[in-house]
Amino acid sequence: MILEFKTMETLKTNTLILKIIKEYIYKVKKGAIKHLLHTNLQIIEPAEYLITYPTILTILEYKVNEISK
Repeated sequence: MILEFKTMETLKTNTLILKIIKEYIYKVKKGAIKHLLHTNLQIIEPAEYLITYPTILTILEYKVNEISK
């Protein structure tokens, strides 16, 4: 069985985070919200900011629809 996904939305990079890390060497991977076809499941891939110099740090940013207390 092959899992089929449809990309519902591509998450854009956060300009505030980019301004903060502009002095470092980094890579950015855009995130996505994907729908698993033939189900009601959605998968969120976070936007990833990988700082490689002068230290190694990964920042993951997720899209949140609602925050409950």
